[in-house]
Amino acid sequence: MLQKNNKTTINCKGKLVDISSPVVMGIINVTPDSFYDGGKNNSIETAITQVRKHLEEGATVIDIGGYSSRPGADEVTEQEELNRTIPVIKAVLMAFPDTIISIDTFRSNVAKKAIEAGAAIINDISAGDLDDNMFSVVAEKQVPYIIMHMQGTPETMQKNPNYKNIIQEITYYFSEKINTLRKKGVNDIIIDPGFGFGKTLEHNYEILGKLNNLQVLNVPVLAGISRKSMIYKLLKTNAKESLNGTIAANIIALRNGANILRVHDVKEAVECIRLDNKTSLRKY
Repeated sequence: MLQKNNKTTINCKGKLVDISSPVVMGIINVTPDSFYDGGKNNSIETAITQVRKHLEEGATVIDIGGYSSRPGADEVTEQEELNRTIPVIKAVLMAFPDTIISIDTFRSNVAKKAIEAGAAIINDISAGDLDDNMFSVVAEKQVPYIIMHMQGTPETMQKNPNYKNIIQEITYYFSEKINTLRKKGVNDIIIDPGFGFGKTLEHNYEILGKLNNLQVLNVPVLAGISRKSMIYKLLKTNAKESLNGTIAANIIALRNGANILRVHDVKEAVECIRLDNKTSLRKY
């Protein structure tokens, strides 16, 4: 029987969010070049429409990002990232004041300004490796912090990624990060193994199959698999046609202990959770 980790709540602006039963994070990319939905939410009006849809379908968190991390994506200045994200955060909270917003950024200044604008969570694909000041900002703001594993940088991560034992290496990487963050007084830490970030197809599926090994770290686990190439390359399709594969992968992630599903398609992910909760062997 798979025992969930003991950390079952995260503190979001004074509100304790229960993740003992998994929750959904809905993606809002305010970028022109994200791999699946680039340009779809590239205005405040379209972003608000998509946020409304996510919330109505059951999203617990809305993840807003202004810098595409796909391989080969264009460089974005810090000011441009701020221009893309901060107005959207403010507009979302004006329209839906109780929304829990996560800022998807590896830049500490963007993270800081986003939290000051009302975001409640920092989601960092680099786990502080691309900005030495990020950990200090997280500690200062005392917000939940999502740390992702990535081998290399967005520009280099898919150039022959190599591991001797990927699960052991990821676990050690996270244990070191968690230890450093704890010493800085950070309470709420969530780990994301980084599907597709410096991993081959085989690496991704090994992580998915052994995701429960990360329970040893005793922190919540986020799975961000939605419509990624690990799905559509295996199924010989494309991102647009990969919803069925995403649903299947999300169910596997849930069965292996994921607390948060980060997705483009909220309704389907919520249904995955409802079905998994009904039949799950996990003990909460």
